[in-house]
Amino acid sequence: MSVMELYHTWCQNAVDDPDLLAELKTVEGQEAEIRDRFYRDLEFGTGGLRGVIGAGTNRMNVYTVRRATQGLANYVKADFAEPSVAISYDSRIKSDVFAKAAASVLAANGIKVHIYTELMPTPMLSWAVRALGCSAGIMVTASHNPAKYNGYKAYGADGCQITLEVAEKVLAQINALDTFKDVRTTDFDKAVADGMISYIKQDVIEDYFRNVLAQGINTSLCKDSGLKIVYTPLNGTGNKPVREILSRIGIKDVTVVAEQEDPDGNFPTCPYPNPEIREALQLGLQYCDKVKPDLLLATDPDCDRVGIAVPDGDDYALFSGNEVGAMLTEYICSQRVKNGTMPKDPIVVKTIVTTDLVRAIAKEYGFSVIEVLTGFKFIGEQIGFLEQKGEEDRYVFGFEESYGYLAGSYVRDKDAVVASMLICEMAAYYRTQGISMLQARENLYKKYGVFRHSLESFAFEGETGMNKMQALMQSLRDEQPAAIGGLKVVSVSDYLTSETKNVATGEKTAITLPKSNVLVFDLDEGAKVVIRPSGTEPKIKCYYTTVGSTMDDAIATEGKLKADFDKLFQ
Repeated sequence: MSVMELYHTWCQNAVDDPDLLAELKTVEGQEAEIRDRFYRDLEFGTGGLRGVIGAGTNRMNVYTVRRATQGLANYVKADFAEPSVAISYDSRIKSDVFAKAAASVLAANGIKVHIYTELMPTPMLSWAVRALGCSAGIMVTASHNPAKYNGYKAYGADGCQITLEVAEKVLAQINALDTFKDVRTTDFDKAVADGMISYIKQDVIEDYFRNVLAQGINTSLCKDSGLKIVYTPLNGTGNKPVREILSRIGIKDVTVVAEQEDPDGNFPTCPYPNPEIREALQLGLQYCDKVKPDLLLATDPDCDRVGIAVPDGDDYALFSGNEVGAMLTEYICSQRVKNGTMPKDPIVVKTIVTTDLVRAIAKEYGFSVIEVLTGFKFIGEQIGFLEQKGEEDRYVFGFEESYGYLAGSYVRDKDAVVASMLICEMAAYYRTQGISMLQARENLYKKYGVFRHSLESFAFEGETGMNKMQALMQSLRDEQPAAIGGLKVVSVSDYLTSETKNVATGEKTAITLPKSNVLVFDLDEGAKVVIRPSGTEPKIKCYYTTVGSTMDDAIATEGKLKADFDKLFQ
């Protein structure tokens, strides 16, 4: 079917949502606008769906959600005798609408649905899948994207986001469906009354909190530590669970950023609600100027990532995900060794773009480092492998540079609730030792060396942007640079061809991880550049690592690396 045929089909059939009909009428006669909405189906992959909210096959709306859910329903019915699915959603525009639309499709297909009574974080969806013995899970969220986006993450029975193999099976089911003819649905309230849809009870939530609290090490000292917190949930799902967990460990001096406290998918005070960037934390930093806390804590809309800022003279310093992850690794391992609670043959899991500082810490505390592809589902997958052998207690900690952390094996996704608790416990512990968080970071670098990490994203919007992204990645494969930023390329790892090539000798070694569109350039002086297209946004991401005797040296080298790629991607 052509783009214009699709457009007219939607004009005739998209009658359940007045907003969509109004949008379709608005773009009538505008070929470019129509094409952008219908030139492709919104891509369904291991990250599920993610896109701009609106009308069309390339948008997030009740019809793309229903079609994806029908595909998921067909999959779980084929693979499970008595299928059931857990659903949660965040504060984004129409998240509750999309969650109910998905539930209604599942119920119409005879699949039992468990849905939270209100918005809940992503890790609590992962928890519900496992706690309730579900076949799959759905989380309606676009994580930290701008307000115009929404998304749909699909989870397997293990509580991890679905694997590539499962995603391909679900996608095959989706592709066989006509959006308006092949999707079953029913009335949500009727399905609740009939018992096909049930609300998740408080005891499931309480068990989640109990498992989070079990990850604490020195929580008893928090109550009398005098720790003062400013917290912002960035208008998302973290407000209740994060404040609840901090209260339970005795941290009561918490000032919440009022303008960002209540759920609001428009994110009026932080258009890009990503705790990785200073702009999202700006209002919280203004609160810090008045409150003078020990720590600013910020969770993203679906509360699976957390960012922090700490006092630095008259200002506040933002810590990167690599820094917080390394500090938590050092804190958790040092304290567990000290307390005699470190398991035999402990394991820490990180992604290929996450700091190699972890390897230096591993030598100090005797744990193994497992490296996985980008995406927390691969960290969750490693926990699952350990669980199959009855060894999940060996998992000590896992994190990725993009502010995602998990201690404990109770969920299989990053969890900003447990991370917030442990960050505050760590800060309280250091405070009782007369050490600030800034000093703790400096102590880490003095002990292991200065590692500098940064990330640049290059946006490529629309169909032409997607084509340009693909061409740039292919160009880097075909014409590999001999040097970047003046540093010689030592080796090139291509995760799509599963090969690492030593540039000097030409020798090739196999990469055993799953194939992925990632290029890694290892450089002289311990530097590294990792390049990959985002799996959820129209962007190419460049991760830079530099190592120096001082931070200034590392930053200077980083600037040279960035200059080369700024030219390439402009």
